[in-house]
Amino acid sequence: MARERRNTGKGAAADRRRPQKKKVSILNTEQVDWIDYKDVNLLRRFMSERAKIRARRVTGNSTQQQRQVAKAIRLAREMALLPYSVRQVTQRKGGRRDRGDRGELRDEAMPRPSDGEHAPSEGEMEIEEIVVSDADGQELVEVDVVEEGA
Repeated sequence: MARERRNTGKGAAADRRRPQKKKVSILNTEQVDWIDYKDVNLLRRFMSERAKIRARRVTGNSTQQQRQVAKAIRLAREMALLPYSVRQVTQRKGGRRDRGDRGELRDEAMPRPSDGEHAPSEGEMEIEEIVVSDADGQELVEVDVVEEGA
């Protein structure tokens, strides 16, 4: 007799995978009953490095716990205990020799205004790029927009 195979919509790889282990909430492991918006160290554990609130499936919270955590984080943000977002810093690839080549190209491509030429008028913006090296020797670039004549 032929065996019938049901199509469950999952592939063969899904059948071989072991079952997912249920996430255990930090709140349950530390026996936290009440979430205080002033407990910044606890709330930071439920936020990503870009200050986004982590999802329930990531944290393992129950629905009620997730609601309480989200409410406490929003209140802590309102009270300026937690940031709404983190300033983004881009990382430049390549070493220091890349810097000299780019500087020469920039000087050729963008002529600088001399005394008689155009100076920024009111309302114009200038982009300022700051290059900083961290402890590992990686170069980080911060971009600031400076409004001239305001």
